[in-house]
Amino acid sequence: MTRRSRLRSARGAELIELAMVLPLLLLLVGGIVDFAFMFQAFEVLNNAAREGARVAVLPGYDPFRDPRHRVDEYVRAAGLPNQAITSIRRVSLVAGGGSPVTASYGYEITVTYAHQFTLLGPLMSLARAGSIADSVTLTARSTMRAEM
Repeated sequence: MTRRSRLRSARGAELIELAMVLPLLLLLVGGIVDFAFMFQAFEVLNNAAREGARVAVLPGYDPFRDPRHRVDEYVRAAGLPNQAITSIRRVSLVAGGGSPVTASYGYEITVTYAHQFTLLGPLMSLARAGSIADSVTLTARSTMRAEM
């Protein structure tokens, strides 16, 4: 085989193409999997905030201590790292201007929970660049009303 015929040969071209495309495909698949884990964590946070707000408006519970305990239990059971509730806010509601039957008295409890989600886990630490964020703050908020 002469030198000119070797240069025109296509042997090994597929291997070179695979070597060029494989890292991009792996990064794409990793991003899809990571997004799925982030979405799962966001759903857990939403449900945890909802559980905390529900416990806060139930009679017989402390509206500031028991929701924290319930949210911590829920997040720990889901396997997420435990972080603090950002805020529990109580707003009093008094609606006037009507008959006592239609007037509404009570309060609203809002539970806000924030969680730092690390993108792509240890892979992102290898590719640290100024424009790539290595974590995202997921925030869940739930408001429930307790009528008296």
